[in-house]
Amino acid sequence: MSTTTKPKHIGRNISRIRELRGMKQEALAIAIGVSQQTISNIENSEVVEDEKLQKIAEALNVSAEAIKNFSEDSILNIVSNNFTSNDTSTLNAINIQPTFNPLDKVVELYERLVQAEKDKVAYLEKLLNK
Repeated sequence: MSTTTKPKHIGRNISRIRELRGMKQEALAIAIGVSQQTISNIENSEVVEDEKLQKIAEALNVSAEAIKNFSEDSILNIVSNNFTSNDTSTLNAINIQPTFNPLDKVVELYERLVQAEKDKVAYLEKLLNK
């Protein structure tokens, strides 16, 4: 049995922080001057260059160290501690029921994916015709 620890996946940390900030890959890409595909590649990488990490950290308004040391468990503990209370007014303020139909969201996503594929096909046909 090995006792070595697995290195943190920096790209996954960037992705989760970006999502928690409510930022899309496209917005982050514009903020640091790269393409959305580059952001996708960065988020799939275990290691990110320090210079890129610094730019991403500035765009996400966090420190590079915060990205490196990000832990999902810490966030869940913070949320749990903030919303655990015997005060019933706090508990009543938390709406547990979703305000949307999850199936509608799946259909919406599927329609967007189909439209994206149609756009790709149209673009490729346009390139072929030139």
